[in-house]
Amino acid sequence: MRGAVVTEPGRVAIKEVPIPKPAAGEVRVRLEGCGVCASNLGPWFGPDWMQFPTEPGDLGHEGWGVVDEVGPDVEGLRPGDRVAALFYRSYAEYDVGPASSVVPLPPAFAGQPFPGEPLGCAMNVFHRSGIEPGQTVAIVGIGFLGALLTQLATAAGARVIAISRRAFALEVAREMGASETMATGDPAAVIGRISEITGGTLCDRVVEATGLARPLELSAELTRERGRLVIAGYHQDGPRRVNMQLWNWRGLDVINAHERNPANYVQGMRAAVEAVAEGRLDPAPLLTHAYPLERLDAALNATRDRPHGFLKAMVVM
Repeated sequence: MRGAVVTEPGRVAIKEVPIPKPAAGEVRVRLEGCGVCASNLGPWFGPDWMQFPTEPGDLGHEGWGVVDEVGPDVEGLRPGDRVAALFYRSYAEYDVGPASSVVPLPPAFAGQPFPGEPLGCAMNVFHRSGIEPGQTVAIVGIGFLGALLTQLATAAGARVIAISRRAFALEVAREMGASETMATGDPAAVIGRISEITGGTLCDRVVEATGLARPLELSAELTRERGRLVIAGYHQDGPRRVNMQLWNWRGLDVINAHERNPANYVQGMRAAVEAVAEGRLDPAPLLTHAYPLERLDAALNATRDRPHGFLKAMVVM
Protein backbone atom coordinates (compact mmCIF):
# COMPACT_ATOMS: atom_id res chain seq x y z
CA MET A 1 0.00 0.00 0.00
CA ARG A 2 0.94 3.65 -0.25
CA GLY A 3 1.53 5.60 2.93
CA ALA A 4 2.58 9.21 3.45
CA VAL A 5 5.82 9.81 5.36
CA VAL A 6 6.85 13.23 6.67
CA THR A 7 10.58 13.11 5.99
CA GLU A 8 11.48 16.51 7.50
CA PRO A 9 9.66 19.74 8.37
CA GLY A 10 7.40 20.67 5.45
CA ARG A 11 8.24 17.63 3.27
CA VAL A 12 6.23 14.52 2.45
CA ALA A 13 7.18 11.37 0.55
CA ILE A 14 4.90 8.51 -0.48
CA LYS A 15 6.27 5.09 0.42
CA GLU A 16 5.23 1.59 -0.63
CA VAL A 17 4.87 -0.49 2.54
CA PRO A 18 3.22 -3.79 3.48
CA ILE A 19 -0.51 -3.71 4.16
CA PRO A 20 -0.97 -4.04 7.95
CA LYS A 21 -2.64 -7.09 9.42
CA PRO A 22 -5.33 -6.72 12.11
CA ALA A 23 -4.56 -8.37 15.46
CA ALA A 24 -7.12 -9.72 17.92
CA GLY A 25 -9.84 -7.15 18.57
CA GLU A 26 -8.78 -5.04 15.58
CA VAL A 27 -10.15 -4.31 12.13
CA ARG A 28 -8.48 -3.14 8.96
CA VAL A 29 -10.08 -0.35 6.95
CA ARG A 30 -9.46 0.32 3.28
CA LEU A 31 -9.52 4.09 3.49
CA GLU A 32 -11.49 6.29 1.14
CA GLY A 33 -10.14 9.50 2.67
CA CYS A 34 -8.88 11.28 5.75
CA GLY A 35 -9.49 14.79 7.00
CA VAL A 36 -6.58 17.12 7.67
CA CYS A 37 -6.50 18.47 11.22
CA ALA A 38 -5.02 21.74 12.44
CA SER A 39 -3.33 19.73 15.19
CA ASN A 40 -1.08 18.31 12.43
CA LEU A 41 0.49 21.72 11.92
CA GLY A 42 2.71 21.58 15.00
CA PRO A 43 4.46 18.37 13.89
CA TRP A 44 4.47 19.64 10.30
CA PHE A 45 6.53 22.67 11.33
CA GLY A 46 9.13 20.40 12.98
CA PRO A 47 9.30 21.24 16.71
CA ASP A 48 12.26 20.03 18.75
CA TRP A 49 10.36 17.02 20.10
CA MET A 50 9.36 15.76 16.63
CA GLN A 51 11.24 12.80 15.15
CA PHE A 52 11.62 12.32 11.40
CA PRO A 53 10.86 10.42 9.30
CA THR A 54 7.40 9.55 10.60
CA GLU A 55 5.88 6.12 10.28
CA PRO A 56 3.82 5.70 7.08
CA GLY A 57 0.38 7.21 7.54
CA ASP A 58 1.29 9.02 10.78
CA LEU A 59 -0.69 12.08 11.89
CA GLY A 60 -3.83 11.03 9.98
CA HIS A 61 -6.66 10.39 12.44
CA GLU A 62 -9.82 11.47 10.61
CA GLY A 63 -10.26 8.50 8.30
CA TRP A 64 -13.28 6.81 6.78
CA GLY A 65 -13.62 3.86 4.44
CA VAL A 66 -14.65 0.22 4.24
CA VAL A 67 -13.74 -2.62 6.59
CA ASP A 68 -11.86 -5.22 4.53
CA GLU A 69 -10.60 -7.58 7.24
CA VAL A 70 -11.44 -8.26 10.86
CA GLY A 71 -9.14 -9.83 13.42
CA PRO A 72 -10.04 -12.55 15.91
CA ASP A 73 -12.58 -11.76 18.62
CA VAL A 74 -14.26 -8.95 16.69
CA GLU A 75 -18.04 -8.91 16.81
CA GLY A 76 -20.55 -6.63 15.11
CA LEU A 77 -18.29 -5.65 12.19
CA ARG A 78 -17.61 -7.48 8.97
CA PRO A 79 -15.86 -6.86 5.66
CA GLY A 80 -17.84 -4.48 3.49
CA ASP A 81 -19.10 -2.30 6.36
CA ARG A 82 -18.54 1.38 5.68
CA VAL A 83 -17.18 3.14 8.76
CA ALA A 84 -15.51 6.17 10.28
CA ALA A 85 -12.34 5.17 12.11
CA LEU A 86 -10.40 6.85 14.89
CA PHE A 87 -7.06 5.33 13.95
CA TYR A 88 -3.77 7.22 13.86
CA ARG A 89 -1.97 6.29 10.64
CA SER A 90 -4.72 7.12 8.19
CA TYR A 91 -2.68 9.12 5.68
CA ALA A 92 -2.43 5.83 3.83
CA GLU A 93 -4.52 3.45 1.77
CA TYR A 94 -5.16 1.13 4.74
CA ASP A 95 -5.10 1.49 8.51
CA VAL A 96 -5.73 -0.86 11.42
CA GLY A 97 -6.95 -0.25 14.94
CA PRO A 98 -9.30 -1.38 17.68
CA ALA A 99 -12.80 -2.36 16.64
CA SER A 100 -13.97 -0.14 19.51
CA SER A 101 -12.61 2.88 17.60
CA VAL A 102 -14.82 2.29 14.57
CA VAL A 103 -18.30 3.73 14.00
CA PRO A 104 -20.54 2.21 11.29
CA LEU A 105 -22.01 4.60 8.73
CA PRO A 106 -25.60 4.13 7.52
CA PRO A 107 -26.28 3.24 3.87
CA ALA A 108 -27.77 6.72 3.33
CA PHE A 109 -24.24 8.14 3.74
CA ALA A 110 -22.91 6.16 0.76
CA GLY A 111 -20.36 8.14 -1.23
CA GLN A 112 -20.23 10.97 1.31
CA PRO A 113 -16.96 11.86 3.06
CA PHE A 114 -17.23 11.42 6.82
CA PRO A 115 -14.19 12.54 8.86
CA GLY A 116 -15.51 11.15 12.11
CA GLU A 117 -13.06 12.57 14.64
CA PRO A 118 -13.66 16.31 14.02
CA LEU A 119 -17.41 15.75 13.73
CA GLY A 120 -17.26 13.92 17.04
CA CYS A 121 -15.28 16.81 18.52
CA ALA A 122 -18.02 19.22 17.45
CA MET A 123 -20.66 17.07 19.13
CA ASN A 124 -18.61 16.84 22.33
CA VAL A 125 -17.98 20.59 22.42
CA PHE A 126 -21.68 21.22 21.84
CA HIS A 127 -22.58 18.85 24.66
CA ARG A 128 -20.09 20.47 27.06
CA SER A 129 -21.38 23.94 26.12
CA GLY A 130 -24.82 23.35 27.57
CA ILE A 131 -26.53 25.37 24.83
CA GLU A 132 -30.30 25.71 25.29
CA PRO A 133 -33.20 27.25 23.36
CA GLY A 134 -33.43 31.01 23.66
CA GLN A 135 -29.83 31.57 24.70
CA THR A 136 -27.54 34.04 22.97
CA VAL A 137 -24.40 32.19 21.86
CA ALA A 138 -21.27 33.78 20.41
CA ILE A 139 -18.93 31.57 18.41
CA VAL A 140 -15.52 33.17 18.05
CA GLY A 141 -13.69 31.66 15.08
CA ILE A 142 -15.56 30.23 12.11
CA GLY A 143 -13.49 27.45 10.68
CA PHE A 144 -14.75 23.90 10.24
CA LEU A 145 -15.46 23.48 13.97
CA GLY A 146 -17.02 26.90 14.39
CA ALA A 147 -19.29 26.38 11.39
CA LEU A 148 -20.43 23.00 12.71
CA LEU A 149 -21.17 24.54 16.11
CA THR A 150 -23.14 27.31 14.42
CA GLN A 151 -25.34 24.65 12.82
CA LEU A 152 -25.82 22.75 16.07
CA ALA A 153 -26.54 25.80 18.21
CA THR A 154 -29.02 27.16 15.68
CA ALA A 155 -30.78 23.79 15.47
CA ALA A 156 -30.99 23.80 19.28
CA GLY A 157 -32.94 27.07 19.20
CA ALA A 158 -30.18 29.47 20.25
CA ARG A 159 -29.51 32.87 18.72
CA VAL A 160 -26.00 32.61 17.27
CA ILE A 161 -23.56 35.48 16.79
CA ALA A 162 -20.61 34.42 14.62
CA ILE A 163 -17.31 36.29 14.92
CA SER A 164 -14.37 35.71 12.57
CA ARG A 165 -11.55 37.57 10.86
CA ARG A 166 -12.44 36.27 7.36
CA ALA A 167 -15.35 37.65 5.31
CA PHE A 168 -15.75 34.25 3.63
CA ALA A 169 -16.13 32.53 7.00
CA LEU A 170 -18.82 34.98 8.04
CA GLU A 171 -20.72 34.24 4.83
CA VAL A 172 -20.56 30.55 5.72
CA ALA A 173 -21.79 31.28 9.24
CA ARG A 174 -24.84 33.07 7.86
CA GLU A 175 -25.56 30.05 5.65
CA MET A 176 -25.24 27.83 8.75
CA GLY A 177 -27.88 29.88 10.57
CA ALA A 178 -26.07 32.69 12.42
CA SER A 179 -28.38 35.63 13.06
CA GLU A 180 -25.52 38.13 13.38
CA THR A 181 -21.96 38.13 12.04
CA MET A 182 -19.04 40.36 13.01
CA ALA A 183 -15.42 40.77 11.98
CA THR A 184 -12.78 40.57 14.72
CA GLY A 185 -10.74 43.53 13.49
CA ASP A 186 -11.88 45.90 16.22
CA PRO A 187 -12.51 44.01 19.49
CA ALA A 188 -13.95 47.09 21.21
CA ALA A 189 -16.50 47.48 18.41
CA VAL A 190 -17.45 43.81 18.72
CA ILE A 191 -17.97 44.13 22.48
CA GLY A 192 -20.01 47.30 21.98
CA ARG A 193 -22.19 45.77 19.28
CA ILE A 194 -22.91 42.62 21.30
CA SER A 195 -23.70 44.72 24.36
CA GLU A 196 -26.15 46.66 22.21
CA ILE A 197 -27.75 43.51 20.78
CA THR A 198 -28.16 41.91 24.21
CA GLY A 199 -29.28 44.98 26.12
CA GLY A 200 -26.00 45.04 28.03
CA THR A 201 -26.19 41.51 29.39
CA LEU A 202 -23.73 39.97 26.87
CA CYS A 203 -23.78 36.27 25.89
CA ASP A 204 -25.02 33.24 27.79
CA ARG A 205 -22.47 31.02 26.08
CA VAL A 206 -19.28 31.96 24.24
CA VAL A 207 -17.34 29.30 22.35
CA GLU A 208 -13.73 30.17 21.49
CA ALA A 209 -12.76 28.09 18.44
CA THR A 210 -9.53 29.68 17.20
CA GLY A 211 -6.74 28.42 19.45
CA LEU A 212 -5.28 31.95 19.55
CA ALA A 213 -4.64 34.25 22.48
CA ARG A 214 -6.41 37.47 21.51
CA PRO A 215 -9.69 35.81 20.47
CA LEU A 216 -9.62 33.99 23.82
CA GLU A 217 -9.37 37.35 25.58
CA LEU A 218 -12.25 38.69 23.47
CA SER A 219 -14.34 35.62 24.24
CA ALA A 220 -14.09 36.26 27.98
CA GLU A 221 -15.15 39.87 27.48
CA LEU A 222 -18.27 38.71 25.64
CA THR A 223 -19.44 36.30 28.35
CA ARG A 224 -22.12 37.58 30.71
CA GLU A 225 -22.11 37.29 34.49
CA ARG A 226 -22.50 33.60 35.43
CA GLY A 227 -22.22 32.74 31.75
CA ARG A 228 -20.17 29.90 30.31
CA LEU A 229 -16.91 30.39 28.41
CA VAL A 230 -16.13 27.28 26.38
CA ILE A 231 -12.57 26.78 25.12
CA ALA A 232 -12.78 24.63 21.99
CA GLY A 233 -9.74 26.06 20.17
CA TYR A 234 -6.59 23.96 20.12
CA HIS A 235 -3.93 26.13 21.81
CA GLN A 236 -0.56 24.73 20.75
CA ASP A 237 1.79 27.72 20.73
CA GLY A 238 2.64 28.14 24.40
CA PRO A 239 1.17 29.50 27.66
CA ARG A 240 -1.71 31.97 27.86
CA ARG A 241 -2.24 34.99 30.12
CA VAL A 242 -5.88 35.43 31.13
CA ASN A 243 -7.72 38.22 32.92
CA MET A 244 -8.58 36.37 36.12
CA GLN A 245 -10.02 39.55 37.65
CA LEU A 246 -12.67 39.56 34.90
CA TRP A 247 -13.25 35.82 35.18
CA ASN A 248 -13.62 36.09 38.98
CA TRP A 249 -15.78 39.22 38.95
CA ARG A 250 -18.26 37.81 36.46
CA GLY A 251 -18.27 34.36 38.05
CA LEU A 252 -17.64 32.68 34.71
CA ASP A 253 -17.89 28.93 34.27
CA VAL A 254 -14.90 28.06 32.08
CA ILE A 255 -15.03 24.76 30.21
CA ASN A 256 -12.03 23.13 28.55
CA ALA A 257 -14.00 21.21 25.93
CA HIS A 258 -11.18 18.88 24.88
CA GLU A 259 -11.27 15.15 25.45
CA ARG A 260 -8.46 12.62 25.86
CA ASN A 261 -10.35 9.40 26.49
CA PRO A 262 -10.76 7.60 23.12
CA ALA A 263 -14.14 6.31 24.26
CA ASN A 264 -15.40 9.90 24.54
CA TYR A 265 -14.22 10.65 21.01
CA VAL A 266 -16.02 7.59 19.68
CA GLN A 267 -19.16 8.51 21.60
CA GLY A 268 -19.03 11.92 19.91
CA MET A 269 -18.59 10.26 16.51
CA ARG A 270 -21.71 8.16 17.11
CA ALA A 271 -23.60 11.31 18.09
CA ALA A 272 -22.38 12.96 14.88
CA VAL A 273 -23.73 10.10 12.76
CA GLU A 274 -27.09 10.57 14.47
CA ALA A 275 -27.05 14.36 14.03
CA VAL A 276 -26.24 14.10 10.32
CA ALA A 277 -28.93 11.47 9.82
CA GLU A 278 -31.45 13.75 11.55
CA GLY A 279 -30.42 16.82 9.54
CA ARG A 280 -29.11 18.81 12.52
CA LEU A 281 -25.59 18.67 11.09
CA ASP A 282 -24.41 18.86 7.48
CA PRO A 283 -20.63 18.76 7.01
CA ALA A 284 -20.71 18.42 3.21
CA PRO A 285 -20.55 22.13 2.26
CA LEU A 286 -17.75 22.68 4.80
CA LEU A 287 -15.36 20.12 3.26
CA THR A 288 -14.02 22.66 0.82
CA HIS A 289 -10.71 21.24 -0.43
CA ALA A 290 -9.75 17.71 -1.53
CA TYR A 291 -6.25 16.51 -2.43
CA PRO A 292 -4.79 13.17 -3.51
CA LEU A 293 -2.51 11.47 -0.99
CA GLU A 294 0.53 12.57 -3.01
CA ARG A 295 -0.38 16.18 -2.26
CA LEU A 296 -0.70 15.88 1.50
CA ASP A 297 1.89 18.64 1.75
CA ALA A 298 -0.39 21.01 -0.17
CA ALA A 299 -3.32 20.03 2.06
CA LEU A 300 -1.30 20.80 5.19
CA ASN A 301 -0.09 24.10 3.77
CA ALA A 302 -3.65 25.10 2.89
CA THR A 303 -4.71 24.25 6.44
CA ARG A 304 -1.95 26.58 7.64
CA ASP A 305 -2.55 29.41 5.15
CA ARG A 306 -6.37 29.26 4.88
CA PRO A 307 -6.77 30.70 1.37
CA HIS A 308 -10.04 32.33 0.38
CA GLY A 309 -12.81 29.75 0.32
CA PHE A 310 -10.99 27.33 2.62
CA LEU A 311 -12.57 25.66 5.65
CA LYS A 312 -11.43 22.04 5.69
CA ALA A 313 -9.03 19.92 3.66
CA MET A 314 -9.14 16.18 3.16
CA VAL A 315 -6.99 13.69 1.31
CA VAL A 316 -8.77 11.14 -0.84
CA MET A 317 -7.31 7.79 -1.81
